[in-house]
Amino acid sequence: MTPGVPVIYELGTADSEALFSQEGRGFSETQPTVADLLLIFAACPGLVVFDSAKTSAQLGRYSFLAADPVRTFELKEPRYGLDPLAEIREAMAEFQAEPVVGLPPFQGGAAGILSYELGRCFEQLPTVMYDELQIPCLAVGIYDWVIAWDHQQGRCWLISQGFPEADQTQRSRRAQERAERVLTMIRKGAPRRESATFGTATRSDMPQAPQHPAPGPAGLLSNFTRQNYLAAVERVIEYIRAGDIFQANLAQRLVYPSDESPLDLYLRLRQRNPAPFGGCFFRDDWAVLSASPERFIQLNQGVAETRPIKGTRRRPNDPQVDLFTADELRESEKDVAENLMIVDLLRNDLSRVCRPGSIRVPQLCEVENYETVQHLVSVVQGELQPGRDAWDLFKATFPGGSITGAPKVRAMEIISELEQVARGPYCGSLFYVGFDGRSDSSILIRTFVVRRGWVQCSVGGGVTVKSDALAEYNETLHKAAGMLRVWEGTR
Repeated sequence: MTPGVPVIYELGTADSEALFSQEGRGFSETQPTVADLLLIFAACPGLVVFDSAKTSAQLGRYSFLAADPVRTFELKEPRYGLDPLAEIREAMAEFQAEPVVGLPPFQGGAAGILSYELGRCFEQLPTVMYDELQIPCLAVGIYDWVIAWDHQQGRCWLISQGFPEADQTQRSRRAQERAERVLTMIRKGAPRRESATFGTATRSDMPQAPQHPAPGPAGLLSNFTRQNYLAAVERVIEYIRAGDIFQANLAQRLVYPSDESPLDLYLRLRQRNPAPFGGCFFRDDWAVLSASPERFIQLNQGVAETRPIKGTRRRPNDPQVDLFTADELRESEKDVAENLMIVDLLRNDLSRVCRPGSIRVPQLCEVENYETVQHLVSVVQGELQPGRDAWDLFKATFPGGSITGAPKVRAMEIISELEQVARGPYCGSLFYVGFDGRSDSSILIRTFVVRRGWVQCSVGGGVTVKSDALAEYNETLHKAAGMLRVWEGTR
């Protein structure tokens, strides 16, 4: 333990043996895993997890878990001209904490969900016809304690800041009390009861949006038939040829009836489809469960970074064929062009808040492998202007260009016209902004949204003038495959 503020315990060390030696847990021998602590804290209000289930030194080094926020913020409906982040930024200004050197970057702060529809606060866009799950367009908490993993070092810490107390003595006391409460929960282990579910699916809970059987487990529904999706792709191509846009991301919304615990669903998802930017966010009667491979925006030491994904291939089972598939993706004129368009869009977005001349592209169209697919991934970076912060970055870039199209606003108008259903958290972001201003966030693709006994899983892809409609439709199914496999063998 480190005295003073913040209060810090390293978990899974000899010093913590008395705390974590209860029978069956083994925390005195090894550090608790993300799955261990998910089982323990699942019922806590506002649980948020940033989960690098697919670890690597570059992208999947850290994981974080926090719950029981000291303040919460929610915006149910977006309104053009409203600054939805101003209240959070103002509240965060009350909490000043120097980062502890050597610990993972998120040591407490703001965290939560920005839904795709939040973009209507920044741009004048049409509303969609159907909003099936009615998830708030913003749901954020300020968290004064966090459990942080450094997977590269194989270490884990509990960090307790003691906010919202302002007096140093009172803050230290609260930090210690909060830390001890968390440690007591860990010592007791997972609650001896079933995890909560979010209701049983009934058709009456779903507005009368289009519902069509979709390829996958029995009961899976889409807002498109196969033929309707092909026609929508052709309509996007018509818009491109007319000069409206260069590219648009078109998604089909899949829904599946499920009355199982969102916690159990997420534990299976992170095991069967691990990702570097996975995570989950639990509210009273809804949850977001993500296995995202894509970073939205990171801010670290004044440098902003985004990692757009454009270009996808299904991974074959044969390793040799897998290599040829990667070469084919790397050399695909259509996929490379698609990626380059979004790189240009993101360079423009970042230039709104970054120093002139600082935008660079250190990685362009490199192939990255994931559980069921390969992606073309680029990296765009820029140095933030003095006086700008993570909230300015979100306003300048949200929603991410890789899941809208180019030009962004016209592409979003076309998306609303053709999809007709609210995306909700899908294509939004799971994010954190630390008390010290450092930030990271994902694009919420490969993501489940759970409410009223329904699980929503949308999948899409970038349509360009060179797109083949059937290939675009099949690409959505390839992306869905890694998600839908969570139900294999469960019924």
